[in-house]
Amino acid sequence: MFIDYTSVELIAGHGGKGAVHFRREKFIPKGGPDGGDGGRGGHIIFTADTNLHTLQDVRYRKRYQAEKGGPGGGSRKTGKNGTDINVLVPVGTIIREKGAKDIIADLSHDKDQITVVKGGIGGKGNAFFKSATNRSPRKHQTGELGVEMWVWLRLK
Repeated sequence: MFIDYTSVELIAGHGGKGAVHFRREKFIPKGGPDGGDGGRGGHIIFTADTNLHTLQDVRYRKRYQAEKGGPGGGSRKTGKNGTDINVLVPVGTIIREKGAKDIIADLSHDKDQITVVKGGIGGKGNAFFKSATNRSPRKHQTGELGVEMWVWLRLK
């Protein structure tokens, strides 16, 4: 069956939260903060492919949700980044936000790519907030939320 238009929901991954952790070692009496940053959330990327001729694969999967970023850890370890989702569409696909008339992208050539929704940035750990006056901060940032939107896909 030839399908030339559809709508899908896109949800980018949320960023991971930063860690609150303090370094403790035997011969270092006042260790200090060493909480790591959170990882970034996954993006959703659309790629044009000449081997596809219809939007049938996209139509039957209405929701694309990228992975969340991992939380930070001790010893200034950064959290894991969320994996990106790559959606293959046929050449000549127009991407438009649902409810708006503006065109987000026109994928008219083979291997054209566009990141439609971006994942959230990971939060900072308590090692980021240390200073000369605040030597043991007990605060951290939560990660940013990923972007959510509905888009229309139409084949020229």
